[in-house]
Amino acid sequence: MNTDVANAADTGPIVTSDSSDATSEALLARILTSLDEDKAEDVAQIDLRGKTSIGDYMVICSGRSSRQVVALAEKLVERLKHEFGRAAKVEGKDTGDWVLVDTGDVIVHIFRPEVREFYQLEKMWVPGGSA
Repeated sequence: MNTDVANAADTGPIVTSDSSDATSEALLARILTSLDEDKAEDVAQIDLRGKTSIGDYMVICSGRSSRQVVALAEKLVERLKHEFGRAAKVEGKDTGDWVLVDTGDVIVHIFRPEVREFYQLEKMWVPGGSA
């Protein structure tokens, strides 16, 4: 099994903290928990540390419909603002096919399954990922 992509269950305990000492790991753990609570499907996390400066982690998941994709993003943004005091940048809510939530340290992509299959973002970041 590739160690760069892990199952959401492998993240350990949830850690909450204020924005001044929130680590990317604590943020990642809360994001994975939020997505799990809202029934996101096929959640994958990718460790970006040392690979790019865009963030420490990327999370990719699917929602069953455009409505669920938008709801997953909205609830996630609401929880992160409430618990970490972080305002996330959100793109793509208009159509609900692919919503990007950028928290700075963790980038979250929420797709409808067909759109996720088309773009195959995981294969861009996982070593040895080929079509």
